[in-house]
Amino acid sequence: MAARLKNLDRDTPMLMPPDLRDWVRPDHIVHFIIDAVDQLPREYFQLNHRGTGDEQYPPRMMLALLIYCYATGRFSSRVIEAATEGDVFVRYICGGDLRPNHDTICTFRRKNRKLFEKAFVEVLLMAQESAGLTKAGTVSIDGTKIKANASKHSAVSHKHAGEQIELLRKEVEQLTAKAEQIDNVPLDDGLSIPDEIVRREDRIKNLERARAVIEARYEEERVRKKAEYEEKKAAYEERRKNSKPRGKEPKPPSAEPPGSKQYNFTDPESRIMKAGNGDHFEQAYNAQAAVDTETYLVVGQLVTDAPNDKQQLNPVLESIPTEVVEPGNVLADTGYYSEAAVKKAEADDGPTVYCAMSKSGHHVSVFDLEKQPLAFPPPPGAPMKEQMAHRLKTPEGKALYKQRKQTVEPVFGVIKEVLGFRRFSMRGKEKAETEWCLVCLSYNLKKVFKLMGACAPKRPAMAGK
Repeated sequence: MAARLKNLDRDTPMLMPPDLRDWVRPDHIVHFIIDAVDQLPREYFQLNHRGTGDEQYPPRMMLALLIYCYATGRFSSRVIEAATEGDVFVRYICGGDLRPNHDTICTFRRKNRKLFEKAFVEVLLMAQESAGLTKAGTVSIDGTKIKANASKHSAVSHKHAGEQIELLRKEVEQLTAKAEQIDNVPLDDGLSIPDEIVRREDRIKNLERARAVIEARYEEERVRKKAEYEEKKAAYEERRKNSKPRGKEPKPPSAEPPGSKQYNFTDPESRIMKAGNGDHFEQAYNAQAAVDTETYLVVGQLVTDAPNDKQQLNPVLESIPTEVVEPGNVLADTGYYSEAAVKKAEADDGPTVYCAMSKSGHHVSVFDLEKQPLAFPPPPGAPMKEQMAHRLKTPEGKALYKQRKQTVEPVFGVIKEVLGFRRFSMRGKEKAETEWCLVCLSYNLKKVFKLMGACAPKRPAMAGK
């Protein structure tokens, strides 16, 4: 029996609907994004008043274009440019025939960090009114490594840079001596001695600059580590007075940077960081997020070049817009814990922090956590570690801490696995911060769309629009 195939006809003429609104079904997210962007105040948008006087693309259209493309997993300016011709939903955003090129798209994205930040807050206000986001809720914080727009193979370590400088200087001396003997004689491969000397001297300058940057960064790190060392040393000595202290005696940080510290020539502000489960290294940035446990919305976000989360508790909390959210509880894993950070976060009627203090606390199962007996409350003035340990064993602490892993990690999963955002498109920490804000803004709008049941924004048009 012959196979039955559907009829394929590319020759019959057909017309697209004359009304752009008929191109897209009424409940599609593209309508929601356009409506949300249209409600942003006019003063948020800046026009370029310099140049040749050519007509500019409407900034609201450009913002809606970026949000929709990021929400659907398209991050490259060239891919977005192609979508303005081949994607019916993108063409609807662009009014059918407006097609910004990749350079225009990239420039708008690079120059509008403040717009993205303001839109981020406005979306949270929308969620507060219509999607169940509460003013004083519970937030989970965590970080994830996002690849920088640079290869780790374009980096050099402090030790290797020093070795290369010595080698190149010897080569310059040899070439100079040879040039003094026979002036302007070409080398065997046709290259001139003066050119070879200049090339090596330029390389030496670049390597010296790399070493200087590494040393300056390490000095900042050393000051912080020295303060931590003195705190640990004092605690160690106090324990030694009472009994034999457990663990190794703390050691002060070295005066010189370790030879493994690196500098990347393509994106100098990025760092080599452990990624995945710590089984490999990537040239990356550490993207941080604070996520509301009820709505799974990102309420705070930032990017740091620090490879771990040790100093990030308060910066992440400070990134949360207080006009929208003032969290009552904060959930964090062991990587964020330090006594000073927790005390600072909780000062002046700040939120209550629930932070595991060891890997065992971080990976403990819910079953084992519930079995732990509740000890007596620590006395007033007890060390923060004792207070935190008791806090995590209370019924409230157990119930809250269960939510940490199931809140923030699924958000990172959506961003990296569903949307596919694993690499920054721009170089430099400031530009990475701009793009991470855009990613979180796009994720939030998509999430609010689902929370509101695919209905249009409920907020009235704002004054100045």
